[in-house]
Formats: sequence, C-alpha cells, structure tokens
Amino acid sequence: MKFKKTILKNGLRVITVPMKDNPTVTALVLVETGSKYETKKINGLSHFLEHMCFKGTVKRPTARDISTELDTMGAQYNAFTAQEYTGYYAKSDAKHFKKIFDVVSDIYLNSTFPEAEMQKEKGVIIEELNMYEDLPMRHVQDLIMQVMYGDQPAGWNIAGPIKNIKAMKRNDFVKYKKEHYVPSATTVVIAGPLSEKEIMKEVARAFGKVAKSKKFGKLKTTDKQAKPNAIVKYKKTDQTHFVLGFRAYDIFDKRNPALNVLAGVLGAGMSSRLFHKLREEMGVCYYVRATPDEYTDHGIFQISSGVDNKRVKEVIEVILNECKILKEKKISETELSKVKEILIAGMKMSLESTDDVANFYGGQEVLLHKLETAEEKAKKIKKVTALDVQKIAKEVFHSKSLNLALIGPFRKKADFLPILKV
Repeated sequence: MKFKKTILKNGLRVITVPMKDNPTVTALVLVETGSKYETKKINGLSHFLEHMCFKGTVKRPTARDISTELDTMGAQYNAFTAQEYTGYYAKSDAKHFKKIFDVVSDIYLNSTFPEAEMQKEKGVIIEELNMYEDLPMRHVQDLIMQVMYGDQPAGWNIAGPIKNIKAMKRNDFVKYKKEHYVPSATTVVIAGPLSEKEIMKEVARAFGKVAKSKKFGKLKTTDKQAKPNAIVKYKKTDQTHFVLGFRAYDIFDKRNPALNVLAGVLGAGMSSRLFHKLREEMGVCYYVRATPDEYTDHGIFQISSGVDNKRVKEVIEVILNECKILKEKKISETELSKVKEILIAGMKMSLESTDDVANFYGGQEVLLHKLETAEEKAKKIKKVTALDVQKIAKEVFHSKSLNLALIGPFRKKADFLPILKV
C-alpha cells in the first residue's frame, strides 16, 4: 500500500494514503504527547485535555455543536490518549472529507476549554476511572505498568489519580496545550479515495499558518530490575485476572520481529501453545494472550489471562514452564511457518479499513519518525529463524526481569513470589 509523507514549513508532518476502492475516508491527527510527558502533579492532564477538546471551539461553541455536525454526516469519531501520543479522528463517507477534516482540525487547534464544561467533565473522568476499576481484565494492565516502573511516568495511570483530576484548572490545559500541541510534534494522516492535491489543500488551509514552536520533551524511563516482583490487588471476583510481564526491547530494536514471532508461538491462534494448554487441555480460562508492547525507551513482553481462582498458581507455573521450554528447545519449522502466516495475514487483514490504515502509519510516524509498509514488515517476519526465536526467549525469559500483576480474591504478593521462576 503506497503512501506519501510531506513536511510543511512549520514542521507539521502529513501522511497521505490513497485507497481508491474504499468508500470511506479517515482523518487522524496525532500529537507526540501523553502521560509520559507529565509531572506527577499533573498526571492525567493529557487525557483530560483530550476530553476537553470536544467541549467547544470558537467556530463550534458547544460539545453538542461538534457532535451534531459529525453525526449529521454519519461519521464515526473519537479520541484516545496513550503514554506517548494522543490522537483525534473522524471517519465518514469519502464525500464528507472536507467537512470532517474541518471539524477534527478545529477541535485540535481551536478548543476553548469552557470553565463550566471542565468542572462537569471532572465527574465524567472520575466515573471513567471507576469503570476501569470495575473491569479487572482492563485494570490489571495499569497494575503491570505500576509494578514494573514504579513512581515514574511509565508507571503512572494514563488517566491519572482522582485527586489530580479534581485539582486541575483551566489554565493547566491552556499551558500544556501551548507547550506540546505544536506543529513539529503533530502528524496528520488521511486515508481514503482522495488525491494528494485535494488533501494537501485542506491541510495547508487548516495547519499551514500555525507558527513554529519549541516542543517540550519527556524524561527517559528508568528500566532496570534485579529480582522478580509482584503486585496483588484484592477484589472479590469469580475469576482471577493477571499479567506476567518481562522486560523486553524498545520500539527501535531490530530484534522485535523475532519477539513478535515468539509471542505468536505462545498466543497466536487457537493452535498456539498457551491457548491449547490452558483452554483445551486444562479448561481453566476463556482467554490467554501473549503480546509485546514497545515504547520509545522501554519494552514489555506480557502474557495475560483470566482463570479459575482455585488454579491461579498452577496456571502461572504452567505458563512459565512453557516459556522455559522455548529457551531450551527450538521450535519446529512447521510451527515457525504457521506462526509467520498467522502474523502476516493478521496484519494485512487489519488494514482493510481507512481508520486502521491511518493508525498503522500514524503510529509509526509519531514513535519512530519512519514508515514501513505492511509488505516491508512482512519481509522482516519471514526472515526470522527458529534459532532467532530461541535466542530471544533466552534473552527475555529471566526470573530477574519477571513481574506479576494480579486482581482477584488474594491479599499477599508473598504468596506468589516463590513461583515466579523461569
């Protein structure tokens, strides 16, 4: 799939991806800021700011003005905040491109942060935090970051603590946006059946006159560990949700294709080792996943599941034993070929819609400042050997870099530390 990257004079990057036979268009604006760009005092501000951008602009004074205009076009729209970037997007019938892009660029550039709306939105965000607390499969993902990175931005909750949300003032949003929402940190991605000329005309109109400005950076993540660690959160649940997290590689590391294959061996498809072992043989879970998470200055290899409360320790030991086997014995060429096909086919099938394509290229740009097509990524996966997979397993699967986050009817992490061995 072809794309073109253009950099405006003010530093803003534009990626156009022509998709001639697709009836929809997606307009995505990404900015290189998120919870890792915050201090402890304002932790949660990036996420709160994302919410506030939908509360009104000079041109569209209220949240309802924004939503009504987009709904009238039948558009899908939303925003999201991660550790290292924030995004705003709308997807619609291609004939509405100019209109949805005008709305997305307007909320990104011209939000007014009404005081009354800010006070109401505090309640919304607090309820969002409460919602995640009631979803252990989701909340355990916050806990694994906490246990691995502690009291630094990588270990904080993206949405922040409730006390911070309550204390935030309108000027906090104005100041933070001025420091971080600058052209050199912004990427616009348009995917759909449009010409580059048509797209660039609208981008230049909306963003071309925005002045250059200095971008504020972030602190480097401290990524070290000497022994296994765990965090156990008591909750009366019908099953226990947990994540096993190993320290791995940052997003720039050339070993990541092999790490992805390793994850595929453990968790890709119903024939994967963990799915077969835990669900088909033991009957202890509905889901089990193995995924690498890569950031600009650290990385995680995580295995997650929700299992029978009575068999948690048994399951953790079985999973770690499967990791140990991968260190000791090379996978077969048959299994290697199967996993590669799953990964490559899955990647290609995930790029059938304009919003997925926009996120595929936009995510690469904001983190790597470098773009690869699906075919280029597939070539790297194809080159991975069974020996590469075993080598990565030996590098990643170590007791000293192992962490456990768990939510269930348990109170003591000391009960689990003795089994954290691989």
